[in-house]
Amino acid sequence: MSDALPAAQPRLSPCGLRLQWDEDVTAYDFGPGHPMDPVRLALTMRLVEAFGLPDAPGVTVAAAPPAGDSTLRLVHDQAYIDAVRETAEHWQDPSRHHLRRGLGTEDNPAFPGMHTASALIAGQSVAAAEAVWPAAGTPADRPRSLHAVNFTGGLHHAMPGRAWGFCIYNDAALAIARLLELGAERVAYVDIDVHHGDGVQQVFWNDPRVLTVSLHETPATLFPQTGWVGETGGPDAPGSAVNVPLPPGTGDAGWLRAFHATVPELLAAFRPQVLVTQHGADTHAEDPLAHLAVSLDAQRALAVSLHDLAHRHADGRWIALGGGGYEVVEVVPRIWTHLTAVAAGRPVDPAADTPPEWRAEVYRRTRRQAPLRMTDGRDPVAWRDFAESGYDPADRLDQAILSVRRECFPLLGLLP
Repeated sequence: MSDALPAAQPRLSPCGLRLQWDEDVTAYDFGPGHPMDPVRLALTMRLVEAFGLPDAPGVTVAAAPPAGDSTLRLVHDQAYIDAVRETAEHWQDPSRHHLRRGLGTEDNPAFPGMHTASALIAGQSVAAAEAVWPAAGTPADRPRSLHAVNFTGGLHHAMPGRAWGFCIYNDAALAIARLLELGAERVAYVDIDVHHGDGVQQVFWNDPRVLTVSLHETPATLFPQTGWVGETGGPDAPGSAVNVPLPPGTGDAGWLRAFHATVPELLAAFRPQVLVTQHGADTHAEDPLAHLAVSLDAQRALAVSLHDLAHRHADGRWIALGGGGYEVVEVVPRIWTHLTAVAAGRPVDPAADTPPEWRAEVYRRTRRQAPLRMTDGRDPVAWRDFAESGYDPADRLDQAILSVRRECFPLLGLLP
């Protein structure tokens, strides 16, 4: 059970953390009543600030400009980028929306500034990539970071030519593409959002330089209905995609068991130079759009484990992104504050009270009462190691784990 490290104090990287933030990312706003409420981003940053993380040693808070067309074209078609611009410009005219490209739909309603806000989020993730893998010729006195966080990103559903699942531009894929452009030869992407990381998988489906691993609720019961075990990569990259579909109702013990039965061995075999992770908060039991039962404490434990795996297998180079998460007061701000704190090497004690000034801000913005502590009061240590405890053939979770190991492990030279 050494991989779990639920209560470990992450080491403080001597190269520090670059936290990407621009208040204008809150303009990524599909409108009243849409689940993707930008207040979740503002409340997260206010909680990060309330804990003093921006002022911690080694932490740099920086804003990057919106990604330009040449950067967006690393993943997206120019015709699609033009369609996003036109839809944003004529957001009140449905006849000018590009519905066939997923723009102006119920999931992705048109809004003014759609292109600019989406490109701004993408720009933060690309800048995070450049922070952990500087371009050749970067001045030696420019601040460098071993870790980078953009919790406003993780928009993993967007496809090269269409919007999908609340996502306009795929910042996660863009960050990976930029790493490859800068010379990285092996990049691992681990997605722990409740929904399948389908857009990132599709972009790198046939690229052996990128390993995509997604743990998500089974496609049988949840959007986007992809992410089956048999999806293992294209003809030139067998084993480059790994999917771990989880039964509805999976809680802390099962979620951690599935992760530790697959991800550490996969990363050890692939030997990434950079680890990119997506931390959708929608695995939480209180999330309204999915059916897992994971706690804040287990999500924090996996952030600690992914930090440790980055140091173990990628020389500490770690880019952590946000993602889904639609319980915008109780869940998202606390999870992503823990993520930021872990990346900063200044972990927040789960038993800590939430700062009073943050509670006041929550009430001012939402008229809701804020959570009082940084924990759900759960013990994320209580999971059974798959290798040690053995396989239960009657357990649906174990059936899923064994299917993944049998299908994917041999493609990477591992025993099932």
